[in-house]
This record gives sequence, structure tokens and C-alpha cells, in this order.
Amino acid sequence: MAEVILENINKRYGTKHHAVKDFNLHIEDRELMVFVGPSGCGKSTTLRMIAGLEDISDGILKIGDRIVNDVPPKDRDIAMVFQNYALYPHMNVYENMAFGLKLRKTPKDEIERRVRDAAKILQIEHLLGRKPKELSGGQRQRVAMGRAIVREPKVFLMDEPLSNLDAKLRVEMRSQISQLHRRLGATIVYVTHDQVEAMTLGNRIVVMRDGVIMQVDTPMNLYDFPQNKFVAGFIGSPSMNFLNGTVQNGELVIGENRVAPMGRLGQSLRAYEGREVSMGIRPEHVGVVGMTDLPRGNNVLRGTVVVVEPLGAQTDLIIEVAGQNIVAKVEGQALVQPGDSIDLLVDQTRLHAFDLATELAIDRGTPAGKRGQADTTGLGYEYPATTTSTTTVSGSPVV
Repeated sequence: MAEVILENINKRYGTKHHAVKDFNLHIEDRELMVFVGPSGCGKSTTLRMIAGLEDISDGILKIGDRIVNDVPPKDRDIAMVFQNYALYPHMNVYENMAFGLKLRKTPKDEIERRVRDAAKILQIEHLLGRKPKELSGGQRQRVAMGRAIVREPKVFLMDEPLSNLDAKLRVEMRSQISQLHRRLGATIVYVTHDQVEAMTLGNRIVVMRDGVIMQVDTPMNLYDFPQNKFVAGFIGSPSMNFLNGTVQNGELVIGENRVAPMGRLGQSLRAYEGREVSMGIRPEHVGVVGMTDLPRGNNVLRGTVVVVEPLGAQTDLIIEVAGQNIVAKVEGQALVQPGDSIDLLVDQTRLHAFDLATELAIDRGTPAGKRGQADTTGLGYEYPATTTSTTTVSGSPVV
């Protein structure tokens, strides 16, 4: 396997479209790096530059210790898995997987070994004699991956390989790719627009927007310590809530509601006294009074239920607070109706805030490890152990 290094990479189409801007990234040996972002952000273009399918306008690209800017794709020792399986319909699975090796004049016994090994890893040994038309979507995608694995390349490049699959198959194939990475110990660069895929697969994630890297970090560091409002809103499902409020006496005032930030964030907000900021809180860190263990204090938001979305194991509530909508994720069933007035409790240990002008995060600390807030101590984001939850409720009864 090999590391991949991108130094000041740019991609321009003519003089008007600057698709990738000053891209710097060090992908470590055996790392699964995920590029994620909305359509048109430049993630697939960057992958295609690594593959050699797009010319690099400026910058240096290294695979291992070799500069490969002018090396043709076939000599870069990479293998690609695309969104489109592109299997040969007249060949069976074995022949599809072996075809690239035959073109390279690989000995027959070596082809046999590699194809059988790859089929075993992907659990498709029983499919080797079938034609593509006899396979399901997930099986075809595994064959496409098998075709890449038999190459035994230094780097695997995967461009939205699960996009054509239904929701259940995507979950299954996500697990397969994760297991595949552990078994092969491979360097994998994976492109997706799905942040759930990014969070569950990546050792690290590159979040992109408009050809620019917004942040690179581990999934939990991105979740707990986003550097800007875009990353905060893109990572997490449902996405983070944002409520504009004014800083008064160290508290965030949103309409008639007041929320007191804790620890490092509370200290950082002193510089914003009297100014408007955007408060961020994730739906899973908002509780409904009477249905949460969150302690009640200076953290209450009063609102009106707009929409109730029962999902079985959880209920998502859309609530209007001071003219702004937020989402609360409630465990189990929430017996509330649109129009009910309810009190929400905000988890003060999980608050975020963003500068309205720059959209940069107001400092709430720097991650000390790879697991976000879980292994970053000393920031003052802990409730006193003696605090208990208050369970009064306004509006309709909540169970």
C-alpha cells in the first residue's frame, strides 16, 4: 500500500471555472479517507486527478514516494470502483474479475489465486459462474470491487460506489467496504455525498465546498468540533439547528429565552457581548421537558410544535422558537400534536456558536484525540453530579 500526498492541487476548466482550489492533503498509508460534500464541490474531480483521468492544472501529486502528475493512469498502480458497475454482460463473474489481469499477461495460476481470494473476501465464490444479468445490484457492486481487488494496487479509488443501490443494500455494502478495508489493510480514497456513509466509513473525512477544503478530521472531531457553520450543518443527521440570538451578560438571548453556555464556549462568547451570533445545537442534544434526563436550569427554550414525525424508535419534532424552527429528536413515541406549546431543554455541554459575518466557529475547544468530546477533557462541559432533572411540562400531556 502507499500514502497519497496532494500539494497545492488546482483544477481549472478554461479561465472561468476553478473547480478545485489549492487542495492540500496527506492521506496516510492504509487509511480510509472519505471526500464528502454537496454536488459540484470538486470531490469527484479531485479523485479523478488522483486516478490520472483529469489533468492537474497546478500542484504536485505523489503516490508513495513517486510524483505521478505526468504518469498515465495504467502506470499509477491504482484501481477504481465507479458508481456504474460497467461489467461485461457476455462474461461471467470470474471472467469479469480476471479480464484486467489477462490484459496484463498475468500467469493463469496467479489469476486463479487472485480471483479466488477476492471472491472469498467478498463472499461471492458461489457466483463465479453467473452472468451479470443473473445478479442483484449488491452482487454486481461486489463483482466490481472484486475486479479492483485482484489488481492488488497501492491505492483504491471509489467514486460513489453505492449510489445506485437501494437503502437496505447501501447499509449492507457499507459494512462490506468497512470489513474489506480491515482485511486488506488498503489505502482507500472514497467519494460520497452522503454524510452518513462518510461518518461510518472514514478514518478521516475531507469536507469540501466549492472546490475548497472546509475541514479535515476524524468523524467524531468533525461532529463535536466543527470549524465553521457549513461543516456543523453538513455533518450529523438530522443536521444541526441554528438559532440567531444576542449575547447578554454571557448568555444567549433568543426571543424571551435565555441559554447559558458552559466552559470554554462561555469564555469565548465574552468577546461577543451585545452582538448577535448563531447558536448551534444538534437535534439529539435537545430534550422535551418530561421526556429527558437533561437537568433544567438556564437552558429552556419555549416553543410551539409545528410538525410531528414518528419514526418508531424515535420521534422528530419540528418546533418554532422565537420565529425560528428547530428539530428535536425524542426517544420513542412523543404524544404531542402540532400547535402544542412545549418547553425544550438544551444540553449546555453540547452548545456551539458561530460568528454571523464569517460563519467561523466561536472557540469551544480543540480536540485532544480522535473521539471528539469523549477524549477531550478540561473544557468545562460537565454538569455537577448532584444535579437532577425537573419534569414539569406545559401544554398537552407528554408521556
